[in-house]
Amino acid sequence: MSASELYSKYTKVWIPDPEDVWKSAEITKDYKDGDEILHLKLEDEMPLEYSINSNAEQLPFLRNPDILVGENDLTALSYLHEPAVLHNLKVRFLESNAIYTYCGIVLVAINPYEQLPIYGEDVIHAYSGQNMGDMDPHIFAVAEEAYKQMARDEKNQSIIVSGESGAGKTVSAKYAMRYFATVGGSASEANVEEKVLASSPIMEAIGNAKTTRNDNSSRFGKYIQIGFDRQYYIIGANMRTYLLEKSRVVFQAEDERNYHIFYQLCASANRPDFKELKLSSAEDYFYATQGGNTEIDGVNDAEDFERTWNAFTLLGVKDAHQMNIYRVIASILHLGNVEIVSERDVDTCGVARNDEHLNYFCDLLGVEHDQMEHWLCHRKLVTTSETYVKTMSKQHAINARNALAKHIYAQLFNWIVDHINKALYTTSKQHSFIGVLDIYGFETFEINSFEQFCINYANEKLQQQFNLHVFKLEQEEYMKEQIPWTLIDFSDNQPCIDLIEAKLGILDLLDEECKMPKGTDQSWAQKLYDRHSSSLHFQKPRMSNMAFVVIHFADKVEYQCDGFLEKNRDTVHEEQINILKASKYQLVADLFQEEKEPATSNIKTKTSKISIRPLKPAMKAPNKEHKKTVGLQFRNSLQLLMETLNATTPHYVRCIKPNDEKSAFSFDAERAVQQLRACGVLETIRISAAGYPSRWTYHEFFNRYRVLMTKKNIILNDKKETCKRLLEIVIKDPDKFQFGRSKIFFRAGQVAYLEKLRADKFRAACMMIQKTVRGWLQRTKYRRMRKAAITIQKHIRGYQARRWMDLLRKTRAAVIFQKQYRMHVVRRKYLHIRNATVTIQAYTRGRFVRRVYHELLRQHKASIIQKYVRGWIARKRFSRIRNAVIYLQCCYRRMKARRELKTLKIEARSVEHYKKLTSGMENKVVQLQRKVDVQNKEHKAMTEQLMAVNTAQATEIDKLNKELDRWREQQGDKNRETSLQEEIEKLRKELGKSQTECKILEDTYTREKAELQQRVLDLEKENTLLKDEKDKLNQSIKNESKDVAEKLSQKTAKESELAKKELEEERSRYQNLLKEYSRLEQRYDNLQEEINLIKHTPGHRRNPSNQSSLGSDSNYPSVSTSEVGDTEDAVQLVEEAGLENAAMDMTIFLKLQKRVRELEQERKLLRAEIERKEAAETKKANEYNSIPENEQAADLAYDSLKVLEFAGVEDAVDRVLRQELESENKKLKNELNELRKAIAEKAIGENPTNDEENAYSVLLNQLRAASEELEVRKEEVLLLRTQIVDAAHQKEVVGNMDNVTEKYEWKRSDENTEKDDVIEAYNGICETNSQAEDWRYLNEDGELGLAYQGLKEVARLLEAQLQSQIRQHEEEVGRMRNQIEVLKEDLEKQQQVLTQTLQMSPEARIEYNVQQEITRLTNENLDLKELVEKQEKNEKKLKKQLKIHMKKVQELEARNFVQKESRPELTRQVTVQRKEKEFQGMLEYYKDDESLLIRNLIADLKPQAVSATVPGLPAYILFMCLRHADYINDDQKVHSLLSSTINGIKKVLKKHNDDFEITSFWLSNSCRLLHCLKQYSGDEDFMKQNNARQNEHSLKNFDLTEYRQLLSDLSIQIYQQLIKVAENLLQSMIVSAMLENESIQGLSSVKPMGYRKRSSSRVDGDSSYTLEAMVRQLNLLNNTMCEHGLDPEIIQQVFRQLFYIINAVTLNNLLLRKDVCSWSTGMQLRYNISQLEEWLRGKNLHQSGTMKTMEPLIQAAQLLQVKKKTSDDAAAICSMCTDLSPQQIVKILNLYTPVNEFEERVTVAFIRNIQSCLQDRNEPPQLLMDFKHMFPVIFPYNPSALNLDTIHIPANLNLTFLNRV
Repeated sequence: MSASELYSKYTKVWIPDPEDVWKSAEITKDYKDGDEILHLKLEDEMPLEYSINSNAEQLPFLRNPDILVGENDLTALSYLHEPAVLHNLKVRFLESNAIYTYCGIVLVAINPYEQLPIYGEDVIHAYSGQNMGDMDPHIFAVAEEAYKQMARDEKNQSIIVSGESGAGKTVSAKYAMRYFATVGGSASEANVEEKVLASSPIMEAIGNAKTTRNDNSSRFGKYIQIGFDRQYYIIGANMRTYLLEKSRVVFQAEDERNYHIFYQLCASANRPDFKELKLSSAEDYFYATQGGNTEIDGVNDAEDFERTWNAFTLLGVKDAHQMNIYRVIASILHLGNVEIVSERDVDTCGVARNDEHLNYFCDLLGVEHDQMEHWLCHRKLVTTSETYVKTMSKQHAINARNALAKHIYAQLFNWIVDHINKALYTTSKQHSFIGVLDIYGFETFEINSFEQFCINYANEKLQQQFNLHVFKLEQEEYMKEQIPWTLIDFSDNQPCIDLIEAKLGILDLLDEECKMPKGTDQSWAQKLYDRHSSSLHFQKPRMSNMAFVVIHFADKVEYQCDGFLEKNRDTVHEEQINILKASKYQLVADLFQEEKEPATSNIKTKTSKISIRPLKPAMKAPNKEHKKTVGLQFRNSLQLLMETLNATTPHYVRCIKPNDEKSAFSFDAERAVQQLRACGVLETIRISAAGYPSRWTYHEFFNRYRVLMTKKNIILNDKKETCKRLLEIVIKDPDKFQFGRSKIFFRAGQVAYLEKLRADKFRAACMMIQKTVRGWLQRTKYRRMRKAAITIQKHIRGYQARRWMDLLRKTRAAVIFQKQYRMHVVRRKYLHIRNATVTIQAYTRGRFVRRVYHELLRQHKASIIQKYVRGWIARKRFSRIRNAVIYLQCCYRRMKARRELKTLKIEARSVEHYKKLTSGMENKVVQLQRKVDVQNKEHKAMTEQLMAVNTAQATEIDKLNKELDRWREQQGDKNRETSLQEEIEKLRKELGKSQTECKILEDTYTREKAELQQRVLDLEKENTLLKDEKDKLNQSIKNESKDVAEKLSQKTAKESELAKKELEEERSRYQNLLKEYSRLEQRYDNLQEEINLIKHTPGHRRNPSNQSSLGSDSNYPSVSTSEVGDTEDAVQLVEEAGLENAAMDMTIFLKLQKRVRELEQERKLLRAEIERKEAAETKKANEYNSIPENEQAADLAYDSLKVLEFAGVEDAVDRVLRQELESENKKLKNELNELRKAIAEKAIGENPTNDEENAYSVLLNQLRAASEELEVRKEEVLLLRTQIVDAAHQKEVVGNMDNVTEKYEWKRSDENTEKDDVIEAYNGICETNSQAEDWRYLNEDGELGLAYQGLKEVARLLEAQLQSQIRQHEEEVGRMRNQIEVLKEDLEKQQQVLTQTLQMSPEARIEYNVQQEITRLTNENLDLKELVEKQEKNEKKLKKQLKIHMKKVQELEARNFVQKESRPELTRQVTVQRKEKEFQGMLEYYKDDESLLIRNLIADLKPQAVSATVPGLPAYILFMCLRHADYINDDQKVHSLLSSTINGIKKVLKKHNDDFEITSFWLSNSCRLLHCLKQYSGDEDFMKQNNARQNEHSLKNFDLTEYRQLLSDLSIQIYQQLIKVAENLLQSMIVSAMLENESIQGLSSVKPMGYRKRSSSRVDGDSSYTLEAMVRQLNLLNNTMCEHGLDPEIIQQVFRQLFYIINAVTLNNLLLRKDVCSWSTGMQLRYNISQLEEWLRGKNLHQSGTMKTMEPLIQAAQLLQVKKKTSDDAAAICSMCTDLSPQQIVKILNLYTPVNEFEERVTVAFIRNIQSCLQDRNEPPQLLMDFKHMFPVIFPYNPSALNLDTIHIPANLNLTFLNRV
């Protein structure tokens, strides 16, 4: 491809930048060959013209597609160059917070300067067993790779950790060792892994210090070899150190500190045992204060010292030795404070007088003070002839003092390292080892000296080894894929190494100069210039003659020659060393003994099977007359290190320091680039880029780039040929790719070019789709608009037509309206004129008539006025008098009313008053309503009467007027008129009077009606108010009752939830104990097997991480260990003693367990009794307020008597009887055993029948005699009890009643009588308190003691009867109280019914009473029926018992008279008789056949043998054998059979511990046997579903509750083993089926893979599983359990646990894998989960809550698919992901990776928004799920519907020795 094709428009490139090192830009104009300017646009939209040469090599670096940004492996990038590497690391570090990244075989670790939750044990378990590259980059992945290669290839491994100071080397090495300690924990109890980890605090204290770059910088290099045995357990370790920075002891730069141990000692100087060190604050010592600040923020030196002390103790260093170490360290601090002063002569000096620090120094080291003071300021010169003592100048003396301090510390450091190695040394044979090298990285400072030179020399050697290893791996890969390859050119740094270490190199010249008597740094520098000036890697600075420059592989470094000779010589005056050798402390003297020649054979002896062949011949040893220089020692140790590394498989970890400010997650690009260049990461990239860095499998390439293929080029059956055709068409240059055996290899940049073609193809397709969709949308829009326009026109035209028609209709209507209106106006005018005329005539005529009438009326009114005036005067006087009287009455009544108002207000506050008032008001309202109705009727009647009177008067007046007219016409007599007028006047007066009376009546009626209405309204208002108050009170009462009920229900619900939770926790805890027991039992068996092995065979057995001695899965290790240990001892005794003795031991164990349960039940009963009594006392206390004091005193006395009754009687009886009962029980057992032995011995003889009859008769005679004697002793016991009571009565009355009489006084004489009664009752109850003392007295008499010992059983019986009577009495009192309560409730109900019936009508009342009577009779009838049924059941039960007793009597009689002809052990004739009867569901076997039964039915039984029979057939057979043992009352046979069964099942499961079918089979049979023991136990709770025949088959003689518990425990262990086996079957399928396999074809898109995907830990072959394979496996598991008849509830619990494991494993892998966190994976997950849910529904397992365990995975899949942009999306995610922890949500968002360029990445701001929304969640920090969590199992009770007598035993079981009974 030409440059013009690559550098086209929209292509992104990298350009140099002075601040950010590299800056991204986009090409805005296509580049053409020959252009000198490249038109770019920066990210901030600024244009830029980038000048280039015509040579294409000067073009800027191309940027990788966005889809490749953030890759786990840098080698997966298409363009491999510095800016791509830097950008990828920056994006991962800042946006994803990923500190680890692969770069080929190198793990790049960036220090986050923050604690991250990615190093827990759950993460270790997640990486354990995984292939490198399957999970996200991690230090644990490198450690797992090393561990796996060591186990598979049986080759030693090395992990090389390097980097700058502060880059995190020590922490990385520490975590790697922690991984090995957890995964490869020691098999013994020595806890070697803890000692290995404990060495870290010690080495950090004595070898780490604060520098300007790091607060905990390692100032030495170390190589730790962790040794493993053949089983790959840690057995020991060894440590080697390199180049300790001794100069730090005497000098520290600004803002730095000395080694931590100095400050830790000063911080702990106040300890009592440190007084002899004479230490104070660190600020008081010169060697500790040269750097300025002596403290580190956030570090507590005192606490660190405690960790150092504990680490020494753990490694076995005694306190005395530790004190000696601290003496030496403290002496160095005092030595630094020794003041040396100049004397008169410049060349002489001395120690200041009375220097206390010198005294402390000599005292702490145990040396002579005068000698040390002398030789600190003098030195000895030895010549061939004589010896001189020469004084030293002050500066020389100070230098000698500092050299002595450095030498002391260095020797102490080496001594501590040696003792750590001794503590970690093991005598076991080491099979292999893993080495962890924590060594300094390439260093360059402003002033570089001898230490930097050695460090960089070591890095040159390591870089050479790294380059060779990378080249070797590349070569192996090419040869494996069978592609042609050429030698890759890489920068070989061998010339630089030769410059340093070759003959006459820098180190040789330095050693030679050190041998010269007058050698100086200047002369050495001059020799360097003369010798190496022509070397390409050596330069001389222009401005200095005391420096030289070495061109290292990383950078140029200028070294200052000052101090090189002195540091190389490491000179210490011999006289000072001799003084220290003579120390009185052995440790100090041992430090300075002559060092022996180091033997390199130590390494070979430890790793005897490993032959280390050096790359070069070893350096010749120097002359022994001269001391080895530091440079020579370092060169030799480095040579040994390189030999070791070359003999191992190396793994590389490069630590990067992101910034110099130590700020969390801050990235300085310039500093990062410097370190990437120095540590060889970029060199790795360059080597990879020189070959074929991009590698694809044919399948992945086909899936990714099939969009570029045409149909004619695709061959579905041959994807390899299809890929070849595509590449030949797309890439023209054949050198750009190679076809390997299984992969395609591409040159750098080719994958990016293919991605560009793929993106262009997608872009063109998108444009075509957009064009088509937009055209379709526009056409659809036009059609819709056209249709809408036509519709609008149609409606508008119709609207206009309707408006025109409406106008015409309105015009016609208006004409009609006008016509009618005009007619109406004319008619109204006419009528108006006519009415006016008639009215005028009427008024005119009336006027004349009224004039006459008014005259007559005026006269009549005058007389009336007079009458009314006189009456008014009289009434006024009367009213005035009456008003005065009324006023007086009102005042008086008001006074009384106010008084009554107060009382009424008080009464009105009560609810009853409101009720009464309301009921009264209702009655009054009804009465008033009735009264109003009556008055209305009266008013209506009076109105009718008044109308009748008025009508009569009107008719009468008309008649009179007619007569008057007639008389006027007939007679004109004036007198007649007068008389008529008078008569008319009279009539008128009468009429007026009647009208007045009528009016008065009307006014009275109206007034009374208004008053009544007003009163009714007032009453209604008052009634309304009362009703409102009543409603309010009722509502408040309801609310209160509702609140109380809600609170009570909430409290009950909470208590029930707590109880359920406690039950689940207890069940889980118990099952964990069982799991721990089985694990320890398995471990015990494994250890025993290992002991029995004589020769070990080599093999690889991976140690499970949960077997590490660092921790245990059990939450209660102490309890479980002790219990399980005892159980294991018991099991071992059982195996040694045999089954019979085991049965006896198991019997004792069961009896003890039963006794514990009985005590627990008694404790619960006592607690219930105490609670009941407390409730009764509380109830009584409320009643005592109204009871006189004498009654209260009597009640209190009675209560105290009851307490004494329960406390005294039981304690006295238990205390005295316990020992005697136990001794007597032992005697009876011995006698019974002797009788049994006698019968057995006689039965074996010649005439067994006669001897047995004789023995039986003897036994019967003894029993009769014992029963007769028992009757006699009963009477004696009664007499003894009366004597004891009389004696106790005299002793205890006075003392026990004093407390009562002191507290209460008796006031009256009648009360004294009650007191006497109470005292008598008290004596009657407490009479047994002194029985123990009286019994001891009676036991002194021999006869009474023997009588009591013989009759103790009778005493126990009487005591039990007394207690039973007390309980019966209390129960009777309780029943009576309950009956009283019931009667009270019935009485209240009857009262309510009576009040209801009184309000009913008579007919309804009669009907209601009849219904009540019918209900009562029906209830009584039902009660009688229940009583009859109970009596019938009791009758049946008694009949069955009678039959059983009759059978037993018949058996006893038959035993005496019938002879049996059978084997000796079967002594009953019952079997012969029962053969004639029907089969009773029992199987009989002989004792000797028990082992054969267990072998045929358990040990050798295959599930296929009983597959066609009843499920659980072995359990039924075993139970039928057990029934026969119970039937013949043989307890030993029962115990032996059950014990043998349990032990046999355990052995079978141990033998087939990985066979799911066997485990499921015996889990089903164990549960069935447990169900049979419950179903036929005789307990009514378990017999509810039994039929009559099954009830007849119940056990008769033994209670096997304890064995039910043992079987339940066994079932729990089998269930846990079943889950473990199923988990092992599914473990390898889960990740592949759920995450990696494409359930929906073509959905996921493969991305380029890096080197780690071709890791050496991978094995050839496709080991992937599909979802269908996992579903088939689940089907197989389900079918197996169903075929074996396992209970459906247990099957549901099994799959609930398995689905939880699937969820946990899948989610953990999702959280640790960036490559699967994509939208397509979310879709695949949801599809897979739906398939699993559909499978559950098909198997009817969805109701067990199984899918709830998958909820976290479902939410994770949804999280991968939802939108992730706005704050609303963040809120939706927080509300959706309720089952995911905040850490898991943030982790998934950080890992989310777009599959193609059309997706968008999750922004950092969105993740911050999510974190702020999740802050309110108070959840424990959890990243990974605990996939080892196991839900507690619950075994339901499922009785069998089969009758035992219907079960058939197949012949292939070989159980012919069983006899059907």
